Amino acid sequence: MNIVLPLALITFFAGFTQGLSGFGSILVSLPLLALFLDIKTVIPLISLFALVINTIIIYKMHKHLRWKDLYPLLLATIFGIPTGVYILKIVSPQILQVALGVMLILFAGYALFIQLPQKRLSSEWAWLTGFTAGCLGGSLGANGPPIIIYTAIQPWTKDKIKSTLAGYFFVAGIGISSTHALTGLITPLVLKLFFLGIIFLIMGVMTGMSCYKRLSEQKYRQFISVLILILGLVMLSKGVTS
Repeated sequence: MNIVLPLALITFFAGFTQGLSGFGSILVSLPLLALFLDIKTVIPLISLFALVINTIIIYKMHKHLRWKDLYPLLLATIFGIPTGVYILKIVSPQILQVALGVMLILFAGYALFIQLPQKRLSSEWAWLTGFTAGCLGGSLGANGPPIIIYTAIQPWTKDKIKSTLAGYFFVAGIGISSTHALTGLITPLVLKLFFLGIIFLIMGVMTGMSCYKRLSEQKYRQFISVLILILGLVMLSKGVTS
């Protein structure tokens, strides 16, 4: 089967999703591209795509990004990764996926149907969030959920939420793609697919960011909660069916 058409559609939709929300491109692209490509090709490919997306978002929203808010999240993530690797050795990944899925579903349900309290969190919560993200990254390769929830709780504008997410995922993405390159996972095939899909990805990001400008603060937060709910359902499904 010719991969160009599905690659174009998937990368456009992935770019649109993250251009609109600040996250979610991998949630879209990973399961869909895995239908057409080997997973060892998909993982480094979508990581490169995500790095491009976050670069664009940071460029467009740099005036809203406060790097000082990211430092504790990023540093704590580094310390959490080896802990996550150790946890994976003693706890079944299926149990971790089910537990994370249930927590995400409960959080999203509370945010959608009751009301998520907007509360400025102390710096201690940033360190705890980053450490938890590192643990999940080391054990499940899913460092995003704690960061997304942390930003959603804060009484920040949608611009600050989105730019903070982009900043965090940008730095994390550099580390991930560098590791892929050093370990030989970024093959000529990955680069070929990357260059085939990049224009459609950028079109999706720009379209998503255009729609983002039309979203109210409330609608943006609701959209984030819906994506968290979907992410929780995916995690729960993976844990139950593994």
